[in-house]
Amino acid sequence: MFRRINLFPFLIFTTALLASCFRTGTSSDVLAGSKTLNLKTAEELYQFLTYDENRYPLISLHRGGPTTGYPENAVETFAFNASYRPVIVECDVRLTKDSALILMHDSNLNRTTNGSGSVDSKTKNELKGLRLKDPNGKLTPYRIPSLEEALAWGKGRVIFTLDIKQGVPYDLVIRAIRSQKAESNAIIITYSANQAAVVHNLAPDLMLSAPIKNEADLVRLNDRDIPDNRIIAFLGTREADKNLIELLHEHGIMCILGTLGNLDRQAKQKGDQLYARFIENGADILSTDRPLEAGRVLDFYIKKRNITSKFIQ
Repeated sequence: MFRRINLFPFLIFTTALLASCFRTGTSSDVLAGSKTLNLKTAEELYQFLTYDENRYPLISLHRGGPTTGYPENAVETFAFNASYRPVIVECDVRLTKDSALILMHDSNLNRTTNGSGSVDSKTKNELKGLRLKDPNGKLTPYRIPSLEEALAWGKGRVIFTLDIKQGVPYDLVIRAIRSQKAESNAIIITYSANQAAVVHNLAPDLMLSAPIKNEADLVRLNDRDIPDNRIIAFLGTREADKNLIELLHEHGIMCILGTLGNLDRQAKQKGDQLYARFIENGADILSTDRPLEAGRVLDFYIKKRNITSKFIQ
């Protein structure tokens, strides 16, 4: 069992220091630069994402981290964000008319591309002719990537969490991961213990993200014989009970807090130092729509605590 420590005094110190740092604008001095995740095997992925008290806190890019000039679910956007710091890339997988796997959140093309109609009414080649829009609706030169293209790019650079949309067979996604030898940097998102069990039975070596909002959710996963070191816990989009986080950490399970939405808005209004509080309160990974802002806070936090990992170079 992991030793519990009282982090409250350090939280007060870190919050005050971060507030001072961001008021004076010196946060850019602690950008992580070109450091990236370098995971070569699935076993290394398990090791890196097993909780211990010196765990390396991370940013997860919701829909890949879109920003001005960079659309969601685009490899160029992943690369832009990864150029600043080690990241997890959350992206969305859909199926085309000819059963190809592509990255796209919406079932319809209108919002994010210069095309129209449903994704599943188009072939992969038809979709490749379209261009992606950034969050402001401005057309970019970037194209819709296939899942295989994204996985190939990401090896030795990032970890992917794959949000598999309705109607996409798990076995096709698993086959794509296998074909790209991406077991070391791919996690499949599930939304229930039953879904997690289906994926685990198909691919016992792959890691899963599963929602755990209480102890019963963890018991359900354990009852389905899913090992703790195959699980990342998604806590939801509000701060979780500390007792639950401590239980998960005792099991070696790292926790994703979805700051996207309300918690991101709080940080924007009250100060980005709130992201440090989320980490101090037990979150290990922040899934955010503000990766640059949250990332700067984590860079500062990591530097001040001298946190290192043999898997980040």
